[in-house]
Amino acid sequence: MIEVRSISKFYGNKRAVENLSFTIKEGEIVGLLGLNGAGKSTILKVLGCFLVPSHGDARIGSHSVLESPDDVRRMIGYLPDTPPLYNEMPTREYLRFVARLKNVANDQVPSFVDDAMRKTNLHEVAEVRLGELSHGFRQRVGIAQALVHKPRVLILDEPINGLDPIQIVEMRDMILSLKGEHTVILSSHILSEITKTCDRILVIDRGRLVAEGSEAHLRGQVNQTLEVRIELEAFDDRVREAIRAVPGVQEIKEARKNAFYLDILCSSDIRGDIAKAVVQAGGRLLSLGKKEAELETLFLKLIKTDGAS
Repeated sequence: MIEVRSISKFYGNKRAVENLSFTIKEGEIVGLLGLNGAGKSTILKVLGCFLVPSHGDARIGSHSVLESPDDVRRMIGYLPDTPPLYNEMPTREYLRFVARLKNVANDQVPSFVDDAMRKTNLHEVAEVRLGELSHGFRQRVGIAQALVHKPRVLILDEPINGLDPIQIVEMRDMILSLKGEHTVILSSHILSEITKTCDRILVIDRGRLVAEGSEAHLRGQVNQTLEVRIELEAFDDRVREAIRAVPGVQEIKEARKNAFYLDILCSSDIRGDIAKAVVQAGGRLLSLGKKEAELETLFLKLIKTDGAS
């Protein structure tokens, strides 16, 4: 569905993207992950035909961003990092306006707008002026305007930027609900969120692709251990030894004094085996999960490894 071929983009003498190539299959959700300034927005603007690459080409479907930009624009919906909203317009009126701009037939505009509002849960603010909406609703309207002409591809630049934790979960669920009907490429600098949303991750550093794959695949690339935190109602030496005997457990340490938390370093994701061992040893397991800091360590290690090569 999306094929990027040796794309480079320069602003004068400044390199934003260098010799970048990747492909995205139809129906996938793929995330561009990188620090601020890594080149993510430039890549998305090239795919959205807002920027012309200095070298290389990209194709969406059968259309080239260089040779057929108008055909590409008809196939995509684009959400920039700041949604293109007119604050004096009510939500529904604005989406009708956008639908007409995107050449939706007049008799189809109402149904197309209703469909976009349904997918983004906007009916409760249908008659509210955009300038009066919260940041979370403005982001939803931004996605709705990208969806309103029913494109095959959605390009979302930092869709969770500035959202609170509840809004982030709602945005994640909304994006996941679009899977299959749309091919989605989005950018973020938050690894813990992008791994929950995307089928694959493309790690971008200084305009270059330094790694790609699922979280598990990326972990394997850098031979990164997994750190698991468990909470127990109580534990004794029998429970500790049962955990230590699980293949892949490398180290066990108490996470907090005077509390029953253990941090366990593992060579792979063996959370199921650890839970089973605790229960069979008579322990009461209250919670088990990956430590979020470990995800960020993986991200930084991928970039550091590339920079050292």
